[in-house]
Amino acid sequence: MERVNVVGGGLAGSEAAWTLLRLGIPVRLYEMRPKRMTPAHATDRLAEIVCSNSLGGEGETQAKGLLQAEMRLLGSLVMEAAEEARVPAGGALAVDRELFSQGITERLLAHPLLEVVREEAGEIPQGITVLATGPLTSESLAEALRGRFGDHFLAYYDAASPIVLYESIDLSKCFRAGRYGQSADYLNCPLTEEEYRRFHEALVSAERHTPHEWENLQFFEACVPVEELGRRGYQTLLYGPMKPVGLVDPRTGKEPFAVVQLRQEDKAGRMWSLVGFQTGLKWPEQRRLIQMIPGLENAEIVRYGVMHRNTYLNAPRLLRETLEFQEAEGLFAAGVLAGVEGYLESAATGFLAGLNAARRALGLEPTAPPEASMLGGLVRFLATANPENFQPMNANWGLVPPLEGRMGKREKRQAMYRRGLEAFAGWLSALRPPLPGVRSLQPVP
Repeated sequence: MERVNVVGGGLAGSEAAWTLLRLGIPVRLYEMRPKRMTPAHATDRLAEIVCSNSLGGEGETQAKGLLQAEMRLLGSLVMEAAEEARVPAGGALAVDRELFSQGITERLLAHPLLEVVREEAGEIPQGITVLATGPLTSESLAEALRGRFGDHFLAYYDAASPIVLYESIDLSKCFRAGRYGQSADYLNCPLTEEEYRRFHEALVSAERHTPHEWENLQFFEACVPVEELGRRGYQTLLYGPMKPVGLVDPRTGKEPFAVVQLRQEDKAGRMWSLVGFQTGLKWPEQRRLIQMIPGLENAEIVRYGVMHRNTYLNAPRLLRETLEFQEAEGLFAAGVLAGVEGYLESAATGFLAGLNAARRALGLEPTAPPEASMLGGLVRFLATANPENFQPMNANWGLVPPLEGRMGKREKRQAMYRRGLEAFAGWLSALRPPLPGVRSLQPVP
């Protein structure tokens, strides 16, 4: 059987390769380190972690906890290595970086069907291929992607605004409207002059994220962080993202002093982003500032704003929910390149891309998990999000359908967790050919 190519030896590429190998598919894994190092990596190991050593919060109330549970069920290499390298971290799954990458590297390199090519893949390889090159994709491969799919399909900077859960917005303090009587596609949170003054003072004094040396902080003017706009002057935001012009509050018949607009991020309307609020502030500061905005006092933030170097595809324009390119059968994307944030999410999409690359090699159609599962919800978001403002996404409860009925937040999350895991287990058990190493779902006591 012809080898399937996997480009990139990070968490996504490692999980993709392992999934292919489990199904008996020979793999050619391209990893340019150590021949060519990146500014972020220090070793030649596969699945090297370069930022946080956490794979997210555990448990039935955590969105990442559901994704972890799904990956345990499918027999994930990344999850097995994480369990072996686990270190104490309260309610989170954190790992010893060295043991984690060493464990993954040793298991992959010991497999007889794996060929590792320590060269940069400057072109998209011929044949069935998974692209999992991460946020620091080389310029030559980026150029190949541009040549095949066009400049407008590839982004080089992740300048993202925070996203909040719709059900946590106090709609009694907001109004729907578009500027100058246009369609009412936005939620608008009005601020009085005093509310704006307090917000501005808190914004300009908020603590910023300290970047890694390799992160480029030269922003395009259209991507200036909201805190930098605030520092340019008291009125700068009033002529920028908080401009009230053309927005009339129907409750007063007047334009507010300032306004924060929220834009729908997903088709179902479960997630809304703060328009123009890309930020590099620390997460506790983001939460404090967002909850100063009228209507967002109890907002549940499902994705924090980020400002860092990144290379990713405009997934809604390019990818199906199976992570296969719409116009290129047999070519798949995974990890940060496919439009996800986080180690766990990268590994999970690596699994699905690897599974579907194997199915193509076996003459089968690609598949995707059910929407109620966290992985299923995540890949459906990638395929259906607003392509005009697409930003990478992490696991969160806004990705899966809500539950009907009245129940407390904790009870609801636990019910969504159990529903999602059962749906995912059913999908795994129905795969043909079966995936070796899949675990059985243990009944809830």
